[in-house]
Amino acid sequence: MKLAVTAASGQLGRAVIDHLKTLHPVQDIVGVARTPEKAADLGVEIRAGSYGDRDAFESALRGIDAVLLISGNDAPENRIAQHRAVIDGARAAGVRRFVYTSVQGPEQGGGFAQIVDSNRRTEADVRQSGLDWAIGRNGIYIEPDLEYIDSYKRLDGIRNCAGDGRCAYTTRTELAFAYACLLRDNSHDGKTYNLSGRPITQSELVGLMNAALGTEMTYEFVDPERFREDRIAEIGDFYGTVVAGIYEAIAAGAFDNESDFHAATGREHVSWPDVFSKI
Repeated sequence: MKLAVTAASGQLGRAVIDHLKTLHPVQDIVGVARTPEKAADLGVEIRAGSYGDRDAFESALRGIDAVLLISGNDAPENRIAQHRAVIDGARAAGVRRFVYTSVQGPEQGGGFAQIVDSNRRTEADVRQSGLDWAIGRNGIYIEPDLEYIDSYKRLDGIRNCAGDGRCAYTTRTELAFAYACLLRDNSHDGKTYNLSGRPITQSELVGLMNAALGTEMTYEFVDPERFREDRIAEIGDFYGTVVAGIYEAIAAGAFDNESDFHAATGREHVSWPDVFSKI
C-alpha cells in the first residue's frame, strides 16, 4: 500500500512521515511538497504539488493508495477551493482513501469560527468525494504555550480571556502519530475523531508549568475585548483576531471535548505532566 502525505516540508507533515518510516516500508511512502527541495532530507520519495493545482496533484498522486491532506494555512476563504483541488486530483489519480486534518472548535461566532467553518466545508467535500475517508479534528497545539514560557515568566503568569474553560490541547508529535495510524489502517474509514489529550483549564496549565519549573506563576482572566486588542496590537488584525477567538471559544466550552485518541491509535495520548517534565 503506497501512502502520500501533503505539505511534507511543514512541521506536521515532517512529523507524520517520521512516524510512518517506523511503521511502514519506506519505499511506499511519498511526500508531496510545493517546493520539493525543502523536503529532500526526509529520506522518502518527494513529488511536487501545490494546493489549488488540481493537475499537479493528479500527477503527484498517481499510484498512491491513501493520501493525508494536511489542512492549508491560507486565508479561510481560499482554503476550501485549494482543498477541493487536492480531492479532485486524488480522485482522478485513482486514490482509494483520503484522510484529512480538520480542527476542533466553534462552528459559528467568534474570531476562530471562520477557520473551523472552512474545515467543516472541506470535511463535507471529503465525505462526498466517493473515496473511503477518515477525518481527524485536531485539538489546540500546546507548543505555542511551551515556546511562550519565557514571556509567561516575565509576566508572572498567563493572562487571557479563557476563564475556567477547559481546552483539549495536543502536541504535534501526538497528532503526527495519530495521522500515521489513520493513514495506514482502513478500519477507521467513515469515522471522525477528536485528536487531543485530557482537557485542562488555564489554571491547570499554569500549575503544570510551575511544577516543571519551580515557579509560582498564576492565571489571570482578562476582559475579552481588551485581550483581543492586545493580540491585534502584537501580531496583527487577522492572527490577533483568530488567537483571541480561540480563547473566547475555550471560555465557551468549544474545546472541552472527549478525546478519541485511543480509538485512533490504540494507546492513550501522552499525559500533560509527561509533556511538561521535558521543558
